[in-house]
Amino acid sequence: MHPAPSVIFFSTFSGLGFGLLVFLGLGMPATTGLNAFIFFTIAYVLAVGGLISSTFHLGHPERALKAFSQWRSSWLSREAWCAVAALLLMAIYGAGLVFLGQRWTVIGLLGAIASLGTVYTTSMIYGQLKTVPRWKTPFTPANFLSLCIAGGALLSGETTLAAILLALAGAIQVATWRRGDTALAHSGTDMATATGLGGIGSVRAFEPPHTGTNYLLREFVYVIGRKHAQKLRVIAIVLMAVLPVIFLLLPFNHWLALLAVIAHIAGVLTARWLFFAQAEHVVGLYYGKR
Repeated sequence: MHPAPSVIFFSTFSGLGFGLLVFLGLGMPATTGLNAFIFFTIAYVLAVGGLISSTFHLGHPERALKAFSQWRSSWLSREAWCAVAALLLMAIYGAGLVFLGQRWTVIGLLGAIASLGTVYTTSMIYGQLKTVPRWKTPFTPANFLSLCIAGGALLSGETTLAAILLALAGAIQVATWRRGDTALAHSGTDMATATGLGGIGSVRAFEPPHTGTNYLLREFVYVIGRKHAQKLRVIAIVLMAVLPVIFLLLPFNHWLALLAVIAHIAGVLTARWLFFAQAEHVVGLYYGKR
């Protein structure tokens, strides 16, 4: 799949923002007043900024509101509803903390659940696609949710918990890659099933369907060399998990904490680029790209 920058930024930063909202909703850190305002500002800038960036990949951004009407069948619509619910609940909860010094536990818990639900529905936009075997696996929501929670713990300052969750997220990321590498081969989809001609013999492409490019090739067929992919995976894991855990295990220092956050974000951006770049859409079979 074409790794569009807007979708990469959306899935990375909204996940971090909603992850921080999860911890704030659970009372971690237990803060009020100005400190609470700062934490909520960071969370909303990341979450809302990520959601806004996703609209840049839409052909008609002005039609984004129509997504709310398809909640019965569309994970995108469910994501929209969950996001609105999470942001409204956490705004009420945050107002209590910032302006009244009151912690409305039930509202915070509901906001945390809605925030997790938003990230889950985001993951299922991709995890439901049968046409992309690498994504249609339980590892896709596990990957999104683990990075969301680990990033939220890191941003909320829960250093010990963050170190554990970052290590877990890194392990899930590696498992996601390993499972994804064999997904297309194990899906049972090949040139024969794609064309429906397998019953009459071996099927191969005589020549490409056309000599130029088209929308399908631009959006659904993106090829990255295996050697480059392996290098980027190492970079992603080191940045998203290894370095942040090392920084967190050292005696606490604000600069080290900042470096841990920066490294984690850079690693997640790299991993999310690979998430799209390595996603083999079965339409590529028609063009001899898989």
